[in-house]
Parts: sequence; C-alpha cells; structure tokens
Amino acid sequence: MRLALHAPDIAGNVGTLIRTATCFGVAVDLIEPMGFPYSDRALARSAMDYAAMAQVVRHADWDAFRAATPGRIVLATTLGALPLPEMVFRPDDVILLGSEGAGVPEAVHDAADIRVRVPMRSGVRSLNVAITGGILLAEARRQTGWDQMPG
Repeated sequence: MRLALHAPDIAGNVGTLIRTATCFGVAVDLIEPMGFPYSDRALARSAMDYAAMAQVVRHADWDAFRAATPGRIVLATTLGALPLPEMVFRPDDVILLGSEGAGVPEAVHDAADIRVRVPMRSGVRSLNVAITGGILLAEARRQTGWDQMPG
C-alpha cells in the first residue's frame, strides 16, 4: 500500500500525511510540481520526529510516477462514484490524493482505476485532504490487515 500526493499545495498537509502514512507503515509518493519549496530539510521540519522513519519518494511528474509505481490507483475525489463503505481495498493499492486547490487534472482522474469518495452530509464541499487521507488509510489498513504494518 502506498499514499500518493499529486501536486500538493500546502506544506502542512504534506507533513501531516507523511506522519500519518508513517504511523500506518505506508510509503508516500510526492508527485511534482508542488506548490511550495521541498527538500530534505523541509521534510524533517514538516514530519518532525517521523522524518527518519518516513518512506518518501519524489516523482518529477505523473508519467514518472506511473512508470515507477505498480498497483491499482484509488483516487479520492468528491466526484467519486463509489462511496467509501463500498470500497474493497487490496494490499498493493495506491491511494491518490489531489492538490488542495485543484484536485487532479482530468487525465489523472480518468487514469484512476477506482474513484472513491468519503460520504459527507449535503451542503458541505469537502474535507481537508490530510483528513481524507487519514480516513482512507485507516479503512484500507482495517480491510487489508493491521498486522501487515512493518515493525
């Protein structure tokens, strides 16, 4: 299982997602471009004491990410046709989150194997991307086995 962030805009959300993924034993893929400067120092600052344990891979763009990353792409989207309670995760899934401001481009949306949405009450727009990532990772780990986490 992996967590991929497509062109994230907000450094704080990236740090939160890296910490969350690290706690769940999941590697993180960062797909450029990012909306802020990113470096090993930025990782250490945003992921704090989890940075040394984090497994983070940067990709120059979507094509580089797809070439390097096998697995079924599960896109979190408010336009998703499949409500999260109906989703069946696999251990090799890649959970993909879009940027906070724009989501993912149409071509990336279309390339997803599955589009999933977290059910929400009517009249609200969306959850914070870091919260959505945590919800999806927890459900994916619940389904695929908490015992599959390293360490």
